Amino acid sequence: MSAAPDGHRAEVVEYTDPLCPWAWGSEPVFRRLRAALPDGVRWRRVFCILFDEDDDPAPDPAAETAWYARYVEDVARHTGAPRAARLSRVAASSWPASLVAKAAEAQGRDVAERVLRRLRETVFVLGEPADTHELALSAVRGTPGLDPDRLSADALSDAVRERVLADRSEARRPVPEARSAPGGSPHPGAAKETEDGGRRYALPTVLVRSRSGHRVVPGLRPLQAYEAAVGELCPGAVFRTVRQSPDEALLCHRTLTAPELELLADGREPPAWAVRAETGNGPLWLHPEEAATHPATRPGAPDRP
Repeated sequence: MSAAPDGHRAEVVEYTDPLCPWAWGSEPVFRRLRAALPDGVRWRRVFCILFDEDDDPAPDPAAETAWYARYVEDVARHTGAPRAARLSRVAASSWPASLVAKAAEAQGRDVAERVLRRLRETVFVLGEPADTHELALSAVRGTPGLDPDRLSADALSDAVRERVLADRSEARRPVPEARSAPGGSPHPGAAKETEDGGRRYALPTVLVRSRSGHRVVPGLRPLQAYEAAVGELCPGAVFRTVRQSPDEALLCHRTLTAPELELLADGREPPAWAVRAETGNGPLWLHPEEAATHPATRPGAPDRP
């Protein structure tokens, strides 16, 4: 478990799901951390399948949706992340979004980042989770640099499904330290019990691995906790300085939330040229080119407050 990939000093493994509210709330910190990682440290995502294909359907879907909407609202109070003004339903499955996100990795890091971000925004900005193949493809339509035909074919391929199956399996083999978690967080992140009596990582969890060992950073944590874990395994590593202006941050990331503006940019005000999309608790700021194809700005998008 502690061995780092060949050619890398260390590996940062992010256990996540495109439709997880705590993972969505951790995006500002993870965006900052990815940009600041020292040379020789690789970032890898593992899609854990929060909503599985064989989960029993809710006996009362409307009641489940109301409960889950309150849960997401409570998470958003802790993270400051946007939440949808109205949630249409609880996601039926994480598989379609995870398959599309995994397939996008073959088209380069920038495309993969933008695809995953759009998939997260379907549920937490639009309130319409991308829980079918068609909805996931529709959500990412128009992503710059994306080959949509290739993405569709790859997401349905046996090879990509095997990769996500491997992710799901890896997430259900947590290191022993993940069974407990330190306090001091509204989401401390101890490993969750599964229906078969096993365990899986709580989402999100970060595992930092090197040849000298590993460190687990579970749940919702500040940036300094992740930097400390990397620093312990990479003595002398220098984190990059990545503070940007609001204009630079939006050019780089294409969409920004208020917590991201605060953490990633030198100022809290968005660029004057940004396009604003309303959510249930604050705006999402979009680059105009992103807004031109983003589902939040398409005709027929859910009404905003």
